[in-house]
Amino acid sequence: MINDPHPQMTYYSLETVKANEEIAKKFFEIEKGTLAIRNFKDFFEQLLLLIEDKFAIPHVWLSIVNGSEISCILESLESSDLLKKRLNLIGKITFSQLVQDAASPLLVNDNLKPYYKLLPHRKKYFVKSLAIAPLVYEDKLIGSLNLGDYSASRFEPSMDIFFLSQLAVKISICLSNITAHEKLNYLATRDSLTDLLNRRELDRIIKEEFSNAQTRGTHLSLLLIDCNNLKAVNELHGYTCGDALLSYAATQITKTIHRDGFVFRLAGDQFAILMPGGSSKDVSAIAKQLHGLFEKYPLRYGDQIIPISISCGVSSTADTDVCSAVSLLEKSARSLYEVKNKKRSSQADVTL
Repeated sequence: MINDPHPQMTYYSLETVKANEEIAKKFFEIEKGTLAIRNFKDFFEQLLLLIEDKFAIPHVWLSIVNGSEISCILESLESSDLLKKRLNLIGKITFSQLVQDAASPLLVNDNLKPYYKLLPHRKKYFVKSLAIAPLVYEDKLIGSLNLGDYSASRFEPSMDIFFLSQLAVKISICLSNITAHEKLNYLATRDSLTDLLNRRELDRIIKEEFSNAQTRGTHLSLLLIDCNNLKAVNELHGYTCGDALLSYAATQITKTIHRDGFVFRLAGDQFAILMPGGSSKDVSAIAKQLHGLFEKYPLRYGDQIIPISISCGVSSTADTDVCSAVSLLEKSARSLYEVKNKKRSSQADVTL
C-alpha cells in the first residue's frame, strides 16, 4: 500500500471538491428554474427568490443603471411587489464609481458605506459583506445582482468568484433573450404611431376585466372616443399633421386618466378608455373633461392652430343590457354612433 505523503492536503482537496460540487448543483438548480422564463417580471422574481433560498442569503436585490434600455423596461413592472422592494435604479456615474466598470464580481466586507447607494430606496439591510455581480447587456454594463449578508466573513475579497462570475454571465445572456422576446411582445400589443395598446389588446383585456368585475362585484366602464375632424385635417394639412393630431390626442387622453385605466388606439381616428372599478358617471366625467381640454388646448402644428373635436360613447357593466365583454363594447359603439348622428343633424356640440 502506498501511503499518501500529504494526507491533510488530500483531505482538504476532497472537502473542497465536495463543496464545489454542492455549489455547482445549486447554481444548476437556479439556472434550470430561470432559463425558460421569457418575461422580466417572472425572471427576476424567480432569480432573486431562488438565490435567497438555495444559498440562505438574507438579502438579494438588483441595481440597474438608470436610463439603460433594461431600466426603461423594469420601470413598467409596477405590478410586482417583490421587485418594488428589491430593485434600485442608480445613476450611471455613481454606479461606475462603485464598481469601477469591473467585468468580474466584487466581494466587499470593509468600508461598506459607499455601497449603500446600491440599496433599494429607503432600505437599510445593515449587511457586513457584499457580493456584487455585474450584469452586461449588448456589451454594456447595465447593473448588478447584489447579495448581502450579516456576516463579514460570508463574502471576503480573497474568495473564489468563479461560480458567481458564471451566474452573472448566464443572467446577462438571459437578459438579451428576454429583451428580444419582450420587444416582439411589445410591438405585437402596441399601436406603432401612438404607442398605446392596440385593438387586439382591447379584445383581450376587456374579457379579463369583465370576468374580474363579475367575480369581485365591481363596475367596469368603457369610453369610446372619436376624433371628428381627422379626415378634414388630413385633406387640408396632410397626413403628417393628421398623425400629429392623433399622437397629441393620445398623450392628452393618457394624462387625463393617469393610471386609473387602460388607453387603446383602435382603427383610424378612434380611441378607447377601459376603466376597471369606474362607473358610467366616472367615464362620462372624463369625456366632459376631454371635450373641455381639446377646446381650450388645440393642437399647435408649426405656426398653425388645429382644432380638435371629439365624440364619445359610454357603456358600463351596470347597464341592464350589458351581459358580456362583447355587449359592453357594442353598447359603447352604439352610444358613439348616436352621438355622432346627433352632431351631424344639429351641427352642435354635444356634451356628455
